Amino acid sequence: MDFGKIGKALLFPHVALLCVLIPLSAVLLVGSMVFVGTETPIAIVSYVLSAYTLTVLCFRMPRMIRFFKSFREQNKLLIRWQSDTRLRVNVSLYGSLLWNVAYALLQLWLGFYHHTFWFYSLGAYYVCLAVMRSLLLRYSVRHTPGESIRDELIRYRACGWVFLVMNLALTLIVFFMVYWNRTFHHHMITAIAMAAYTFTALGTSILSITKYRKYNSPVFSASKAISLAAASVSMLTLTSTMLTTFGDGTMDALTQKRMLGGVGFAVSGVIVAQAIHMIVQSTKELKRMKNEVPNVKS
Repeated sequence: MDFGKIGKALLFPHVALLCVLIPLSAVLLVGSMVFVGTETPIAIVSYVLSAYTLTVLCFRMPRMIRFFKSFREQNKLLIRWQSDTRLRVNVSLYGSLLWNVAYALLQLWLGFYHHTFWFYSLGAYYVCLAVMRSLLLRYSVRHTPGESIRDELIRYRACGWVFLVMNLALTLIVFFMVYWNRTFHHHMITAIAMAAYTFTALGTSILSITKYRKYNSPVFSASKAISLAAASVSMLTLTSTMLTTFGDGTMDALTQKRMLGGVGFAVSGVIVAQAIHMIVQSTKELKRMKNEVPNVKS
């Protein structure tokens, strides 16, 4: 018996088998935690299978990295995606705009159905995001970024003013959360997924603002500022969800309200500071460009 071949077959199974193991172990693990129980035979099997699948993936990781790196360097679409910043921003704006419109309509319909300003305020918030993204997308599709800095600065400043209006809707959201103790209760798995999404979105938006600043395009900067605002409000919703879902009764209602109010105040402060920065910076640049025009003619 060749134990070397057996060990190699176990640590490096066929790709088809690996494609079956990944979803199977995930379904068994989630199913045992949610429906069956953590101490049942099915749960034990799911733990072993998940550990084996993770081990196999770790052993295959260097080969997978080399494969995807080679595929990225040879695929024409991926090459264009990496080199065309305008394409990436436009695709991001299209996707975000569709998501904002759909989510805003859902919240407005829930407000109409339940007759509550809670959903109306959420709907108004996402409508503001959709308006800003549609303005930026309309310009980015028709013009090359950097082609007319003045026009981009005007739209950049307009987004700053919309941020201030949007903050009114955010204030209503915080008010409903704190004063009426309006919170969210989700399943533990859903709450963990929301936390993963929120922290990923927040980290990505912060990195994107720093990354896209080097392109010196106010339209690019405004699109990433919108993403940061959306991620910040997701952090507020996540805080409410975590307090309700994982609360063990040791924290009194007043402490929860103070925590929600503090997070809400911080999120609102970030959005207001961002809006003021966009308005002041764009106004200053527009005045500077206006004062330089006579000097060029003379």
